[in-house]
Amino acid sequence: MKIYALAAGAMVCSVPAAALAGPCEDGFVKKGSAIGGLKFTASITVPDLTPASAIYQMKGLALGKGYDVLTEEAEDGSMLIEQSQTQKARSFPIIVTATTAAKVGTVTMQANLRGGMMTKDEAAKAEMCSMLNQLKGGKAGLALAAKGRTASAAPSAPTKIGAMVLSMRLSGEKNKNPAAIPLRYKGKSFTIDGTVDAIAKDGDTYRIDFYVPEPHEQVLLLPGQANFKTDISCLMAKGQAAYSLSLKPKKSVKLTGTFHRYRDYPPIMWLSDCRPAE
Repeated sequence: MKIYALAAGAMVCSVPAAALAGPCEDGFVKKGSAIGGLKFTASITVPDLTPASAIYQMKGLALGKGYDVLTEEAEDGSMLIEQSQTQKARSFPIIVTATTAAKVGTVTMQANLRGGMMTKDEAAKAEMCSMLNQLKGGKAGLALAAKGRTASAAPSAPTKIGAMVLSMRLSGEKNKNPAAIPLRYKGKSFTIDGTVDAIAKDGDTYRIDFYVPEPHEQVLLLPGQANFKTDISCLMAKGQAAYSLSLKPKKSVKLTGTFHRYRDYPPIMWLSDCRPAE
């Protein structure tokens, strides 16, 4: 189960039972505040554990629990994972670092919750230590690392979302760190509900652009909303020419596709292999 950090004031989801006491649990540290951002840190030492082995083992564990692995530098002992954003919880990063000295490896996880998010200390401790406590050294660790190195995220159902909601989410993420967007959405699929803005021939396929109004054209702006929009565009799958040509601007449309590419300026996300949603 993930850490499930929610916006301040919201009810926290059910959490796992507190982990049994141990080196990881005893060294767990909480810093910061819900307003400025909470930071949870947990670490463990394992004999005969190299940084690369630790990172690849953690990669397998993270993917198995449904986290997104944004980047990994195994030989240098560094990895960034993230809890995916849901309708109930915002995403937040977790930095994993691994070092070794005198043939003893030290692995640390630091979860950096964003301002306004909160979770129970025991839930964070139990989740982080449940992963760290599974790390192995020596040959057993190398075997787990080999599996983790080639591990991939389990297939998941497309995220259902409105074009305007996705646009606002991407614009907010661009304000924080646009370089993370392609890593965050790689391989993810969406079912996007919206209105056709334009239909155009694009290479050997057709492209459907969703209508997303400029912020100054919107009736209501949300607190903290970006002052620009991110366009959403679907490159249609083969065999969808007839469907594409049947559409027209201002027509409601619901398409399912997979993340293809993101451009920072002007901001736009393309999805590929798009088809009408069932």
